[in-house]
Amino acid sequence: MGEELNVIWKEICSNVKEQVSSDTFKRWFSSTRLVEADEDSLSVQIPNHIYGLWIESNYMAILNHSVMQVIGQPRKINWRANSVEESNEAEDLNTSSSENTEASIIKPAAKSKAKSNTQKSIIHASDDRIEKLVRKVGLNKNHRFDTFVVGSNNEYACAAAHAVAKGNSEGYNPLFIWGGPGLGKTHLLHAIGYEHVKREPKARVVYMTCEQFTNEFIDAIQNSSLTKFRNKYRKADLLLVDDIHFLAGKEKSQEEFFHTFNMICDGRRQIVLTSDRPAAENADLEERIVSRCEWGLTAGLELPDLETRLAILRKKMAMWQVTLEDRIVEFLADRIRKSVRRLEGAMMRLASYSSLSGKSLTDEVIEGLLKDILREEGRRRVTIPSIQKEVAAHFDVRVADMSSRGRRSDVAFARQVAMYLSRTMTDHSLVEIGRAFGRDHGTVIHAVKKVEERMENSQDLRYKVSLLGTRLSNV
Repeated sequence: MGEELNVIWKEICSNVKEQVSSDTFKRWFSSTRLVEADEDSLSVQIPNHIYGLWIESNYMAILNHSVMQVIGQPRKINWRANSVEESNEAEDLNTSSSENTEASIIKPAAKSKAKSNTQKSIIHASDDRIEKLVRKVGLNKNHRFDTFVVGSNNEYACAAAHAVAKGNSEGYNPLFIWGGPGLGKTHLLHAIGYEHVKREPKARVVYMTCEQFTNEFIDAIQNSSLTKFRNKYRKADLLLVDDIHFLAGKEKSQEEFFHTFNMICDGRRQIVLTSDRPAAENADLEERIVSRCEWGLTAGLELPDLETRLAILRKKMAMWQVTLEDRIVEFLADRIRKSVRRLEGAMMRLASYSSLSGKSLTDEVIEGLLKDILREEGRRRVTIPSIQKEVAAHFDVRVADMSSRGRRSDVAFARQVAMYLSRTMTDHSLVEIGRAFGRDHGTVIHAVKKVEERMENSQDLRYKVSLLGTRLSNV
């Protein structure tokens, strides 16, 4: 493989590595390599087709953004699963001149090299024009409505998303979708964008994460390019905003977003936002932004039931050409309940192991491969009553003191620790936690901040909280 290809791919992967966990990068990206490039596409070699499918479904936006940063323009990614034939092709590429390689990657106007007739790509778009538009916006083309499994936990949010995508969204502006990690918020957001691009190819669709918005805002200030930055977002016909909670505590970014929001809505254009919690529970979001998030329609995503989890697994298996025994599918659906993303990840981990090793998936092998996921699932089943009981025993106070009106300093502090653990170890909302302690959600916010501040300055408290968390996880 040409040295230029190595350098380019190493730089792209370096950008990806900054945005994903070390385990994710090692598992899905470390075994990839760039084997061919031209002005339209990059051909990336992977161990088997599962890698391409998983990256396409979960990390394509990150990969596309990294390609843009390094090369300067979007490129279609073609996946090549390892085979003898493809290995020979890769070897042949070593003899390509560095001059041709560099020109094909770096210079958009360069003439495209003829592609090998034997080149294989897992992903084929039915409409190249739509695919290019979707890629330019930064959307994942696999996150469509037809790949979203609808159940009782998400049918309301899905119906609202459909209405917005079709333009039948009067009274739905903004559409605010909230739910825990891995429940499908980003999938619906991308599906809205994808459908809108198909319906109105000339519309100006802008997708952004709030982290991206903040970083670009800072760059615009430093480079005196605020006008360009504002034009990008404020002239959108459809603005898709992922992870609005990321703006919490960032006063200048919130002010900029506030004015962007107003201009979009005043122009009767559509905004869709996602968050990991209801707008009112984002403690450090300004009240004026919270109120605007609540102007239109709010739709929550709940945890999927067993039937929905089974349907998700079977649909993904069909899409990704993965085969697992029924007993394994049922095991996954029964044991992994809190996150669809984690459920799909577990399935792909087992399928990848089976494909690469050729070994059968025994119960012992499954438990070993999914040890970290199953441990995390167990940890997340902690309840507020169990937290109250464990904390009361540790601090030598009564369980009844957790919800009493008593203000003794030892009781008040134990109560704050219990609230902190309830917030970090359960999926309950601030309102639900407050109710369990006989308080309002504002008291819970204060308690969490207080404990976090004290933990920063006290190694002893950090140890105690960690010990309590470990005990609760092992209950």
